[in-house]
Amino acid sequence: MGNSVRKGKAVLLDQSQVKGFQNCRPDQEDLYPVTHEAPKVTNISPRGTDKKKTEMSEVRATLLNYIDTNSVVVFSRSTCSRCKKVKALLDSHGVCYASVELDKAEDGQRLQEALNELTMPATVAPFVFASQKFIGSFDAIVKADKEGKIETLFHPGNDVPKEDSYDFDLIVIGGGSGGLAAAKEAARYKQKVLVLDYVTPSPLGTKWGLGGTCVNVGCIPKKLMHQTALLGQALQDSRKYGWQVEENVQHSWDMMTDAVKQYINSLNWGYRAALMENSVKYENGYGEFVGPHKIKSTNSRGTEKLHTAKRFLIATGERPRYLGIPGDKEYCITSDDLFSLSYCPGKTLVIGASYVALECAGFLAGLGLDVTVMVRSILLRGFDQQIANKIGDYMEGHGIKFLRNYVPTKIEQIESGTPGKLKVTSKSTDGTEITEEYNTVLLAIGRDACTRNIGLDKVGVKINEKTGKIPVNDDEQTNVPYVYAIGDVLEDKLELTPVAIQAGRLLARRLYAGSTQKCDYVNVPTTVFTPMEYGACGLSEESALKKYGEDSIEVYHSYFWPLEWTVPARDNNKCYAKVICNKKDQERVLGFHVLGPNAGEITQGFAVAIKCGLTKEQLDSTIGIHPVCAEVFTTLSVTKSSGEELVQSGC
Repeated sequence: MGNSVRKGKAVLLDQSQVKGFQNCRPDQEDLYPVTHEAPKVTNISPRGTDKKKTEMSEVRATLLNYIDTNSVVVFSRSTCSRCKKVKALLDSHGVCYASVELDKAEDGQRLQEALNELTMPATVAPFVFASQKFIGSFDAIVKADKEGKIETLFHPGNDVPKEDSYDFDLIVIGGGSGGLAAAKEAARYKQKVLVLDYVTPSPLGTKWGLGGTCVNVGCIPKKLMHQTALLGQALQDSRKYGWQVEENVQHSWDMMTDAVKQYINSLNWGYRAALMENSVKYENGYGEFVGPHKIKSTNSRGTEKLHTAKRFLIATGERPRYLGIPGDKEYCITSDDLFSLSYCPGKTLVIGASYVALECAGFLAGLGLDVTVMVRSILLRGFDQQIANKIGDYMEGHGIKFLRNYVPTKIEQIESGTPGKLKVTSKSTDGTEITEEYNTVLLAIGRDACTRNIGLDKVGVKINEKTGKIPVNDDEQTNVPYVYAIGDVLEDKLELTPVAIQAGRLLARRLYAGSTQKCDYVNVPTTVFTPMEYGACGLSEESALKKYGEDSIEVYHSYFWPLEWTVPARDNNKCYAKVICNKKDQERVLGFHVLGPNAGEITQGFAVAIKCGLTKEQLDSTIGIHPVCAEVFTTLSVTKSSGEELVQSGC
């Protein structure tokens, strides 16, 4: 079909045609590439509810393909008189559209269900979409015709902004958690908002849908795969509790990744539905400033579109860094690739000592893989180093190998395959060179802000030339008054999803609702999901000593042994708790650190107390819940300065 379709002619599509369809008018060429492909489910035989969820996930992806790949699409029924009238109206105005007949399409009933979800409150055919926005059903189109607005709705090129006006009140560049939160919040206050989101494929070709790093290739799949590893350990422990579990328990990489991808697809769908529900316009286009208050959106086919706005929000996040050595982009994977990898990675070398590196190494080893971590210097830079070293010791004690003070110099492929075989040449700080073979090499050496290629120089937004980070004031405002920034691109701010979400919402409220509340970047809790989880809030011991001096700091600490681990008799005196207090300020808690199971759940509650000015006396006067891990913080009595014994004999 393609370019042979004539102006005003409806084209009936089936699911096999949707990717190749192109609109007939040059000004109505596809504005957005296909980003939601139906997931391929392999090595899994879902039953009952699971099967229905899988099928609906595929149908939703198909629906979004229809909407994304056609400037105008009508979902109708071939025998419906209202549908016929709507299509006749579009024909009379020369609107080129794709038509999907729900009563003839494969999975038509489920498509109807998905449409009702997406366009709530539920309606009936026809469903009309233009430029990825739900225009309405029969009544909306008839009304637009009577008011002479058909051209405006369906020929975007004819919708020229009036002089001295902007297309949008706010354009958000980046469809991650922070950008989406800001966009939806601004829309709540009746602002006209556009979200531009485009995922540049990784060097190995991996890309994903709406939602940003956290949802697609970060927090969500990471935590789910961490849980997979914990379940493996639980199976081992269960034998001591009387469960007769077969010794040779196997894990299916395909089943795990398929389940994770299905869940992520549902989140992609939810984000898209939420934007529609809040009347936020979405374009799957790469945003680049071209002048003051003006931005260019480019889709995967090279089609460009210009937009203007009163304000802009940069929420482009970061992408993994590469080594810059022979073979790194050709043969290595990053966290962008790992969570949707189509095969089990086998013997894996993880290069890096960041939380991403240690988390990935931990769950891969928990799945029974041979894992080595190559560390240039210290573990978990920026975190409490005593805890970081305890994490390293724990991982090493559970079979993960560490190559310390080494850096790779060359990656070579010696055997192709899924996985293949790679030869890694590395050099130590003393000049010793070694080579080793692995199936997979995972790079986790840090991330770079996505700010250098979005035209910030064209509007004068300053960045840190070394890091690419953007300096902002307390209002998240850049040096250019109408340009704001949130999330991982900010200089000297925490790179955490909840921080970006909070900053985005509060920014929108200040801009459009008269609020004065600003994001508080102090005492933000976080958790590292290594095999032994690490939760923290406030200062590390190193930072506290540097800021307040040794004479002002007292550290209370203790090992503890979770009751659940006593029956299987594992890992005694490995879990650890400490609080860092300011002796000169009523022993106010400056830092909270816990190493043990469910560390995030423990830390979240204590973070509230720290926000309220928690002191050691208040901890001591709080009665603990017994027997749980968190109660250790109500009974801390040993200080580091005393040098007393910490070893515990039981729970």
